[in-house]
Amino acid sequence: MLLMYALGTYLVFGDLKVAVALGAVTAVLLHLKSTLGEWVDRLQKKEVEAIMQFAAISLVILPVLPDENYGPYGIFNPRDIWMMVNLIVGLGLSGYFIYKAVGKNAGTVLNGILGGLVSSTATTVTFARRVINAPKMARLAAFIILTASTVALVRVLVEVAVVSPRNLGVIAPPIIAELVFMVTLCGLLYWHNQTKEMEELPQPENPAQLKTALVFGGLYAIILLAVAAAKDYFGQSGLYIVSIISGLTDVDAITLSLSHSLNNGELDVHLAWKLILIASLSNLAFKAGMATFLGTKQLGKYVIGAFLMSIVIGLLIVWWWPETWSFGNVQLGKPKN
Repeated sequence: MLLMYALGTYLVFGDLKVAVALGAVTAVLLHLKSTLGEWVDRLQKKEVEAIMQFAAISLVILPVLPDENYGPYGIFNPRDIWMMVNLIVGLGLSGYFIYKAVGKNAGTVLNGILGGLVSSTATTVTFARRVINAPKMARLAAFIILTASTVALVRVLVEVAVVSPRNLGVIAPPIIAELVFMVTLCGLLYWHNQTKEMEELPQPENPAQLKTALVFGGLYAIILLAVAAAKDYFGQSGLYIVSIISGLTDVDAITLSLSHSLNNGELDVHLAWKLILIASLSNLAFKAGMATFLGTKQLGKYVIGAFLMSIVIGLLIVWWWPETWSFGNVQLGKPKN
């Protein structure tokens, strides 16, 4: 009753369109009250904690952070850094709840997709270890690892679309070209698999933990500094080195850092997509090494073969992709004089 009274009051004194929209949302929520209640009742303590922690990260910490630049090169903006943390934690939390909804009933393909949403690196480690006790599953495990890494490229595109949408038209085509090739490899691996079933993904950790957020925020800030310093001291060659090293274990941070540089006009967009793709290829090489070291020789053969072909195609794209191939008219990021 109080809510309806407040909406009625706002309808008289406030904006009509906003009041109507709020009224419609309220009506929908009231209609779904029982369904939402059942959903909330099914939430475990861990899920409730994840939601509350994400609320704290985005609604409590973010508003109080200063929106000013600090440190060397003036690149440390606490609010901007924490907004990137919100984005990554939000993506991870989405994957976490998708897993909670379908993870235990997921088939082979969905296992790979969920692995890419949650963490392609963690998926690689998990299935490499499982193959030790089930050597015949090597090809299927390789398919899941490859699928997770392919989905990670989609995640990169989402991050660019959110942080630097004006440059997506230039960045997306070469990334999509690599994505199409990897999807083709996934299809070939799946087609040649005799066994189509495997155990579900392990229970993922809560991605909204404050410790996880702080670690990513620190990593993102370090890469921001590394990109600025490398560009200042070594020029473009330094950026390639930073991209390769940072991409080994985490592609998100370098992707967001480069997108941030694009928004500030500190980087050419054609160089940016090359650096992002190189970081992704570096990450593939790292995961191929993990699969070989932690799994069986057979798994290593499949993963190295698939990832090596993906890396070669990716490098060919970096070298030969025409700058005129882009989607629509975009405002290109250019380096400052």
